[in-house]
Amino acid sequence: MDVQVKPYDDATLIEVSGDIDGSTASILQEPIVEVSSQKDSRILLDMSQVDFMSSAGLRVMLLLYRQISANNGRAVLIGLSEEIQDTMRATGFLKFFQVADSVEEGKQKLDASS
Repeated sequence: MDVQVKPYDDATLIEVSGDIDGSTASILQEPIVEVSSQKDSRILLDMSQVDFMSSAGLRVMLLLYRQISANNGRAVLIGLSEEIQDTMRATGFLKFFQVADSVEEGKQKLDASS
């Protein structure tokens, strides 16, 4: 798994590639905690290169949601595969986030919710 964190206008873009499972979730958790714990954080989480996410990945998503909620932040999940969307919908996680197909669309959703 690879995680890249970079500024994107007035937001932070976190690009993830590879599977998110029990052995890799901590690689994603570290930058998510760092960015989402900042007051008023605006996060674009690009998961277009993620094909699989286990329950460990869902725990990271729950952590992200709790952090942004506690710190008046916002996050948009980008490029979720149909399978991951289905899993997140079935478990109720999808209702916590806005979803977009592209980084540009995600940025528009962040800006609209300001």
